[in-house]
Amino acid sequence: MSSAICPCGSGNLLDGCCGRYHAGQPAPCAEALMRSRYSAYVLGLVGYLLDTTMPAQQPGLNRDAISQWSAQSTWLGLEVEGAELIGGQPEHAFVTFSARWHDADGEHCHRERSAFVQHEGRWYFIDPTVSLKAGRNDACPCGSQQKFKKCCSAYLS
Repeated sequence: MSSAICPCGSGNLLDGCCGRYHAGQPAPCAEALMRSRYSAYVLGLVGYLLDTTMPAQQPGLNRDAISQWSAQSTWLGLEVEGAELIGGQPEHAFVTFSARWHDADGEHCHRERSAFVQHEGRWYFIDPTVSLKAGRNDACPCGSQQKFKKCCSAYLS
């Protein structure tokens, strides 16, 4: 058992916090997934970051760029400002957070309101930087069998 404190800012030990999600246990809510994704950046767990992005978006992710950003940054902290469960079928949620890091260009703070969707018992990050190739009346790429316009489209901005 690791005695390291989890990078997500919870104050808990890594193994009892985000480490269990990194090991394969599904995150129980969008906020836990958000925290575990931040910890994955800190720990260089690029595979976890890819796997927890909506599956339809995974091929559009740049693994090398994610890995480079993770490795070349000194992660300074995460502050979760709020989590909002939207509900519906499938369930959607928003998590508002600020992440701080230092790199060759100095210290940075990024504030974001991220969207998440639950599919088959797992939460996924909906990456706003990766295009979803779906028309409004196409089936939603999250796998819900609903029209895109009635599902994840409403959470992309």
